[in-house]
Amino acid sequence: MITIDDFKKIDLRVAKILEAEKVEGSDKLVKLQIDLGEELGKRQIVAGIGSIYTPELLVGKQIVVVANLEPRNLKGLESNGMLLAASDKDGPVLIIPESEVKEGAGIR
Repeated sequence: MITIDDFKKIDLRVAKILEAEKVEGSDKLVKLQIDLGEELGKRQIVAGIGSIYTPELLVGKQIVVVANLEPRNLKGLESNGMLLAASDKDGPVLIIPESEVKEGAGIR
């Protein structure tokens, strides 16, 4: 269990996927260039969703990301955030806004 104060530390934001490409040497990893709006700008994240989502299906989608996660290297690529996805027996399912909102919008 975490406290509400712990939860408040997590910065969840809406981002738009600008570019997507498979990571060479991986069946699951996809490198995404995302836009988090004027305040946070553009950045790169690497996500393990390539077994379900092709890069072509991802470009233009809005997703929810953890915007204040420490950077991490995956297969030599720096990931500056983490997208949110549910997981079931068929693999990951992206958490997306029900309707389009401004990039960088906070999740509350």
